[in-house]
Amino acid sequence: MREEKRKVTIAEGPLLRVLLPESPYQMWVDGELHDYLHVPHDGTRVEIIDGEIVVSPAPRPMHNLIAQQIADAIAFRRFNEPSYRWRCVQNSALNFIAEENGYIPDLLIVDVDVADTVWQFNPANLVTDQAELVLEVTSPATARRDRPPAKAATAGKGKWCGYARAEIPYYLLVDLDPKVAQATLYSIPDPATGSYLHADSWAFGETIVLPDPIALEIPTDRWKPWE
Repeated sequence: MREEKRKVTIAEGPLLRVLLPESPYQMWVDGELHDYLHVPHDGTRVEIIDGEIVVSPAPRPMHNLIAQQIADAIAFRRFNEPSYRWRCVQNSALNFIAEENGYIPDLLIVDVDVADTVWQFNPANLVTDQAELVLEVTSPATARRDRPPAKAATAGKGKWCGYARAEIPYYLLVDLDPKVAQATLYSIPDPATGSYLHADSWAFGETIVLPDPIALEIPTDRWKPWE
């Protein structure tokens, strides 16, 4: 196969160029990209966002605890209500087949039938139409890609737009930037414009209310911005 130069974006570093034997997306799908780039297996994430390879450092402990708290809330609800249909998958690859992108959200909320499929077939990644809600918790290295585009020059780019184009019903963005320090639930995705048409926000200390069909309350009193 003809080799092509592919641009690699390091989240905290300069732009580099490497030579890849296949497209970045195909190598990501095949599980080969991480090792090919010699990325350490310490929680460092390799994603394809808007056709670029994005390497992000391992999340901070607070970052992971927030995702775990939401997963625990789902588990607690299941324990008290066995018919509750929602399950959590953390740090799983999410394949955007139509766009040849691949993200690794902090957490996915999926239906029990999707979870059963995972148990049965053990797929390498999930696909976007299997996700009911995606969670991203910002870090200094990734925040700009997680939020709605701030400038006209970045319109249509980033995860917020990608999730909306994929018609994922809910996108929960927990922004730990001290200038923001809030959680926002985006809903009503518009794939034509790559945007969410509705948003509800909560300052840290308030209780997040996820609407039906998830129907879950998540306290945020221990959440803090990065320092």
